[in-house]
Amino acid sequence: MISQRTRRLEYVRWIAAAWIGWGSVSAIEVVACMKAAGFQDRWTALFFTLLAGWLVFAAAAPGVSWLSQRFPLGSGNWRNLPIHIGAAMVLGLSYPAWSAVLEWALQPQANPRSFRAAFLIAMYLRFHMGIIIYAVIIVVRNAIDSIRRLAQRAAETARLEAELTNTQLDALRRQMEPRVLFNTLDGVAELVQENRNDEAVAMIAGLSDLLRRLLDAPAGQLVPLAEEISFLESYLEIQSLRLSERPRVTVDIPRSIYAALVPPLILQHLVENAIVLGGLEPGEIHLSARQAEGTVSIRIRNPLPPPTSADLAENPVTRLSSIRDRMAALYGDVCGFDLLSWDACVDAILTVPLRLEA
Repeated sequence: MISQRTRRLEYVRWIAAAWIGWGSVSAIEVVACMKAAGFQDRWTALFFTLLAGWLVFAAAAPGVSWLSQRFPLGSGNWRNLPIHIGAAMVLGLSYPAWSAVLEWALQPQANPRSFRAAFLIAMYLRFHMGIIIYAVIIVVRNAIDSIRRLAQRAAETARLEAELTNTQLDALRRQMEPRVLFNTLDGVAELVQENRNDEAVAMIAGLSDLLRRLLDAPAGQLVPLAEEISFLESYLEIQSLRLSERPRVTVDIPRSIYAALVPPLILQHLVENAIVLGGLEPGEIHLSARQAEGTVSIRIRNPLPPPTSADLAENPVTRLSSIRDRMAALYGDVCGFDLLSWDACVDAILTVPLRLEA
């Protein structure tokens, strides 16, 4: 981790480099103009005199930045204005004074000047420049601070929104997981009442496997489609113990999209919904998935007469609002879920963006 001292040194280096670069450009421009105008000065000495004059701003910039943060200007802080006016006057005087010292020491002019003459000329030419540059440093410092605060607020807002979304998704997922457990336990109770003890034991063993899968599932909100298919097969094995035979589910999913990421338990929920709509009869259910234009479309087709309003009210599992809520939390508007009724079948169609397992 970078230490605070290292950050400060890096900051000082960047400030020094910026002012030296700006001073070099300014000095070259002045020397070139004076030479083109026919002056006969000592050009090397003049260049270094002008360049070194800008170093006063490189030295002053960290202090001005500190004053900007320690005594901010703005709404409700105008009482700090006299402090900045005084500091600007100090910088305004320092720049010509330092320039006069350099000119007196290096004597770049063809006609040498005394310190007093150099100082008076520098005050006339450069005092206002110190005031202006002080104001520029304050404005730039405040702009940087404002951008940084906005970035921090945006990052914090994004973090809170992500936490809220994850909390909502976890709550919705937890609503689905107990239903798998309770429905299976109801099945165990039915088998025990019918003295089908061996099947009840097998069902409990299957339930143990399902619970192990749920507990071992990663914390992420998406899982590979292959894992969903495997979980669905285990769920159907359990269902076959309490139904007259295993519900017939034909799977038509290309292996090329087995790595596609989908919400966990989504296939189990849709197939369970289809089984319940079929009145717990071992009718054939067709599960398919296709990839197209950056999306994965999953279809559950139940070849039975469409459910009536009474059927939907009687079977709570058919209330599919939790699926829509999960989709909205995960994908926003970039998803779709439809329940379509035909003359001889019911289709549940789920469309999600294509995301592949890394």
